[in-house]
Amino acid sequence: MAALRRLFTTRAVHWLALLFLCAAYLQGGFNKATDFPSAIAEMNHFGISPAGPMAAVVIVFEFGAALMILTGFYRWLGALGLAGFTLMATFVANRFWEMAMPERFMAANSFFEHWGLVGGFLLVAWHDLKGRDEH
Repeated sequence: MAALRRLFTTRAVHWLALLFLCAAYLQGGFNKATDFPSAIAEMNHFGISPAGPMAAVVIVFEFGAALMILTGFYRWLGALGLAGFTLMATFVANRFWEMAMPERFMAANSFFEHWGLVGGFLLVAWHDLKGRDEH
């Protein structure tokens, strides 16, 4: 048990966990940046306008907030930002209650998986802010 505790409380494991938590936002930002027309099409699909500027804002936000978390620079702020962004995006993109089966099933799964991400980001912010109290 002590060996497991030592392993899973290392800085490397902590950083890797943060990287995994941010992976979808890094990948999403990268995909949008390298295929901007598709990023605009996604904004249009969800009725977000102006599509071009909003796609650019999302790219900067996804990269910026993820980097804040990974570098520890105002980690709590980046985590709260991604929690809020994920919550809003979940209600925009996964409106399962308006869908028929089988789309409803998949969208409901995605909806609640995104709540898990929100919880993970809230825990990151909580740990970061709590750690400030202890110093």
